[in-house]
Amino acid sequence: MQSDEPSRSGSRVDPWRGSYAARAAGMVASEVRALFAVAARPEIVSLAGGMPNVAALPMDAVGALMAELVAERGPVALQYGSAQGDPGLRETICRVMAAEGIDGHPDDVVVTVGSQQALDLVTRVFVDPGDTVVTEAPTYVTAIGVFAAYQANIVHVAMDEAGVVPEALAETFARLAREGRPAKLFYTVPTFQNPAGVTLSEERRPRVLEVCRRAGVLVVEDNPYGLLHLDAEKPMRALRADAPADVIYLGSFSKTLAPGLRVGWALAPAAVREKLVLAAESAMLSHAVFNQLAVDRYLRTQPWRTQLEDFREMYRERRGAMLDALEKYMPPAVSWTRPGGGFFVWVTLPEGLDSKAMLPRAIQSRVAYVPGTGFYADGGGRRAMRLSYCYPPPERINDGVRRLADVIGAELRLRDTFGTSARADSTGPQAPGPDQA
Repeated sequence: MQSDEPSRSGSRVDPWRGSYAARAAGMVASEVRALFAVAARPEIVSLAGGMPNVAALPMDAVGALMAELVAERGPVALQYGSAQGDPGLRETICRVMAAEGIDGHPDDVVVTVGSQQALDLVTRVFVDPGDTVVTEAPTYVTAIGVFAAYQANIVHVAMDEAGVVPEALAETFARLAREGRPAKLFYTVPTFQNPAGVTLSEERRPRVLEVCRRAGVLVVEDNPYGLLHLDAEKPMRALRADAPADVIYLGSFSKTLAPGLRVGWALAPAAVREKLVLAAESAMLSHAVFNQLAVDRYLRTQPWRTQLEDFREMYRERRGAMLDALEKYMPPAVSWTRPGGGFFVWVTLPEGLDSKAMLPRAIQSRVAYVPGTGFYADGGGRRAMRLSYCYPPPERINDGVRRLADVIGAELRLRDTFGTSARADSTGPQAPGPDQA
């Protein structure tokens, strides 16, 4: 008797395994997300996740604003909307970007579900399976996931304490062109980079743009941290400000307002914007209108610039607590970056240590971090780790770094007793030491 069931080549665990599209093979959990369940335990000091401290928001004002929005514009706020985003919010976004020197037009803004969706839409529009995307080394962990899901080949380019190295970028583009796999996009987080915490210097910015222009490579500038400058008096000028035809700018209110609202955007050249809107329509029809109107109302009615300064002061204190603790507790051979803003410090371990292999022992010592391997597509970063200072209070940061330093010290003693671990590598960018940053 013939079965009516569809033919499958799966397993008992997943009978549909043989039916997945090839792109599904690139869909894997990020090392950051995989840590959340463990890092959320109260006894663990989590230096892993980059969660903004939303408790610093004026919750009473936010609550009142939401109630007013429902009372005054409920029928609009709770209805379908445009895939491009609310026109009023797009105007407000242009005023926000002006702080970074960007002269944007609301017609060229596409509102998205966080900047993460903006990156997904850009990749969908530009990247075919097998295309090459160039990124910094290391790079944002979820960007790796997006590019892998669209079956892109990810190629890393060297970075140092002043950001991506223009000469290395030019050589990478030239090599890829010679090999017949030219770069389609250059993805960069140039300001307070996630994960390394470094910022592309003012001197290098026009050089990087010129390298990309000569190679005919579109720049995707992801800038969620640009307004969280902790040392300078004003934000760094965005790459998009000096090359509007060659740069797609991705922004987000997740770090400067609240990630739970999931409101971000892309600013793109007009022809590209049309493609992004079509891609957005096919992905989710329209955005959450209520969230967009809430963000727009907050920015129009609340002293958000003053609130940003409150955020900066809080993160400045926490960054100081982390840098002081690293200086106080870490063994001499450990080095780290000194970020001028954002959320992250990048730590480089001595030869012979492996941050991924060390993580279970760190968890046992009640401290969590993200191993550097999560920020590379090629297996690099074993001697590195990302530490986040944005969420824990200063005293917890101090305790976490102290615990981590004890774990590293124990690993060094094991290394000296039994020899260098075969799993550790010495590749990838080196964090500047305390006397180099």
